[in-house]
Amino acid sequence: MNIADKARIIYQVIHWRLTWNKRDTSYVPPRANPEKFISALDAAALIEDGATVVSSGMAGNARCSIFFWGIKERFQAEQHPRNLTWISVGAQGSRGRAPGTMEEMDFPGLMTRFIGGHVETSKAQLKLADAGHLEIHTLPQGEMSLLLESQGEGVYELESTTGVGTFLDPRVGSGSPVTPTSTMQLVEARGDKLAYHLPKVEVALFSCPYADSEGNLYFKHASTITENVQTAKAAHHNGGLVMAAVCDIIPKNEAEISLEAKYVDKIVVNPRNEQTGSVSQRKYWPMLAVGGNVDTQRAVDMLKFANGILKITPLRGPVENALARLASSLFTQAAKRGDIINIGVGLPEEVCRLLYESGLYTDLKFTSETGVFGGLPTPGIFFGAAINPERIEPSSWMFKLYREKLSIAVLGYLQVDSEGNVNVSKRGPRMLDYVGPGGFPNIVEGAKTIIFTGKWMDGAKMSLSDGQLVIDQPGKCKFIEKVDQITFSGKEALKAGKQVYYVSNVGVFKLTEQGLLLIKVMPGVDIEKDIIAVSKATILLPEDGQVDVVERSIVTGENFKLSWPD
Repeated sequence: MNIADKARIIYQVIHWRLTWNKRDTSYVPPRANPEKFISALDAAALIEDGATVVSSGMAGNARCSIFFWGIKERFQAEQHPRNLTWISVGAQGSRGRAPGTMEEMDFPGLMTRFIGGHVETSKAQLKLADAGHLEIHTLPQGEMSLLLESQGEGVYELESTTGVGTFLDPRVGSGSPVTPTSTMQLVEARGDKLAYHLPKVEVALFSCPYADSEGNLYFKHASTITENVQTAKAAHHNGGLVMAAVCDIIPKNEAEISLEAKYVDKIVVNPRNEQTGSVSQRKYWPMLAVGGNVDTQRAVDMLKFANGILKITPLRGPVENALARLASSLFTQAAKRGDIINIGVGLPEEVCRLLYESGLYTDLKFTSETGVFGGLPTPGIFFGAAINPERIEPSSWMFKLYREKLSIAVLGYLQVDSEGNVNVSKRGPRMLDYVGPGGFPNIVEGAKTIIFTGKWMDGAKMSLSDGQLVIDQPGKCKFIEKVDQITFSGKEALKAGKQVYYVSNVGVFKLTEQGLLLIKVMPGVDIEKDIIAVSKATILLPEDGQVDVVERSIVTGENFKLSWPD
């Protein structure tokens, strides 16, 4: 990346930061058809009290910010709309760090029920729940997106094996309710399956790049489209209201229409619409759109630089880098050329980085639960998009693909227990600690091989010395007797014949019928003192007591090279 690229990104980020709260909720383009094009404030006035509303988008991608602001301002002025049920499949908050997310709607009475796949980023809503002002439910993103799709066809229930044996299964956990006072259950146990439900969609809100004067919508130059089409058709079938936010009105092009005008009731033009976080749709990044075909290395450098300025991507030290090498080395043993894969956020992203740097990424098909297929996944604020994606489909399309063809997944963990169960959905007892399952249940349901990657301890200090791991200060072990919430069931995974591994700082564990088996240990680690004694989860050793030691090249990075097995 040259100096000019850096200068452009610095300018872009600074300009975004200085103007990110700027909007005009009264704006209507001159000479636009008043039957179709309205302001955000007028759009908010069309939402009736008690309505079920769905908004689309994921992280920084395709945020329909202008609707959030319009609803906020209308509510502040009139106390309407109120008592809404809000559905959000993907994460659409900012953890309170940036404006223009669904956290704008943080007033008691505006929403009474929030149903989300991943709710951790919506801190404002979690605070309302903590205060007793909001009922929260959570479901797998896959089931949510498929239910939205089926509502467009008049079907309101989905039977699935996803989530069986986890907290989503009422026989095991709470089902959909997160708040203890919830009055509704959206999951029903039905034999060896679960039956999932969603309320009927009455209002669909989403952002997309463009509209023409007739109201046809165009998704070209988008970084994701998530549930745009599915929510529109659901609301349309239910006799509800469909409203889209676009950055501009363009000439009609029959060949490029993504959603016909007959499915769209009203359109709000917001010239400040974003393609993704900090990137204006009007000045979209070709790297994130189909057909961009940009230089991959330059794009990687640009995204890394932007995330660095925004302080989104955490700095990784030698110990974390060794962990990433260990996980990526295991990945190349488990995967094969041509595999369709999913790589999660956090430490798994470091595996993706190493696959890219080794050149092996061209042999794989990366995917995102947003519906982005192919290319190289984007990190940090841009998560959910990809560099040079081959295609961008609805999220429901991707979840169907996962069920049939997902080969391997690299995911994180919060807790692991003796049965191999994993918790990724609940950090602690408060509503503010709640994460939600996201697309995780669908990904582990579809993947033939799962590599969980994470730290051995929270709060520990570790270092590397002469090719050995040194635990300078112990922390709280993440391998415990029983996870706080089962998001992944080890028992169900074994029943399905999956290969499951857990890669930590101290070594690699494999899930067996007998439990967690230590199959590799980092040099410098005392198995009895540093693993067996500190883990509340039962750890098994090979029958002969001999555990393979991780290679020095993996620990130090010296002469480390990823390659496919011969």
